[in-house]
Amino acid sequence: MTVPHPAKGHVWSIVLAGGEGERVKPLILQWLGRHLPKQYCTFVGNRSMFQHTVERATTLTSPERTMVVAALHHHSEVSSQLRGRPIGKLFLQPTNCDTAAGIFLPLAYLRARDPHAIVVILPSDHFIYPEPPFLETVRQAMASADAMPARMLLLGVQPDGLETDYGWIQRGSQLNGSPNYPVHAVASFLEKPGAAQADAALRTGGLWNTLVLTATVESLWQAGCTCFPDMMSLFERLMPAWDTPDEASWLAAAYRTMPVYNFSSHLLQRLPDQVAVMELTGVLWSDWGKPERIADTIRRIGKTPAFPLHCLDRSRGPRPYAQTAAQVLASA
Repeated sequence: MTVPHPAKGHVWSIVLAGGEGERVKPLILQWLGRHLPKQYCTFVGNRSMFQHTVERATTLTSPERTMVVAALHHHSEVSSQLRGRPIGKLFLQPTNCDTAAGIFLPLAYLRARDPHAIVVILPSDHFIYPEPPFLETVRQAMASADAMPARMLLLGVQPDGLETDYGWIQRGSQLNGSPNYPVHAVASFLEKPGAAQADAALRTGGLWNTLVLTATVESLWQAGCTCFPDMMSLFERLMPAWDTPDEASWLAAAYRTMPVYNFSSHLLQRLPDQVAVMELTGVLWSDWGKPERIADTIRRIGKTPAFPLHCLDRSRGPRPYAQTAAQVLASA
């Protein structure tokens, strides 16, 4: 039996859009003549990855309960891409302090405004297709997170090859969930493993970590306090300043001493017993961190790229990639 979905008014979404996309930078420079983080680029269709993610978030929760985290120096681009897409709150980080700060910044706001809420975290630089089964899986994950408030619930996907740039999840015993959306404990995490570790994870049924996560605000906050007490104290001090004229100056002061932590390697990998995983099926998911991944995904969905093919070839530098790029997209 399917677990009832929690009411939209009980759930908030966080869209993570603060990355710089350095690994895809050569492709984008060839294409646009300037660097733009990959989440703000329209590689296929007529919407950027960021715009797709915002629309998923507002579908899952509501516009007024959607929060976006971006870099201060990309304010103009973010504002332009949000035009006609209202959201509840935009957070502009003065500096990039990796994913933990990007997640706990909006959580500090939410803890002051709606501490008993459930939150769903959506990275904006990942490709997801098609959207309906993805959205339904996230809704089921939100319901399961509501039913087991002490755990953070991640979505994992079946790997289609050996990948050392992704995080891997080893599943443990089944906890609960519906027959179509079972929830498993997490036995361990491997964040960007070596080739031998990734091969072992692939052979033993490991899943790729999408970093699409849903949890109660309280469970996330307590996990942060366990792993990052120095960072969490800075966010605690921010709470009285939210939505006041002093918010920007308080935020700038906090980020002057903000420590740098990675959410996956410094929290999830450390607290596997506080995490659960639900498998995402029937969806093509890819972290477009490499030009060849972009080409392969476009081929697989049978679409036409929005960028000239030669940009893919030239982004590879002196390596002989031109023929490979053409072959990769030949069946699109």
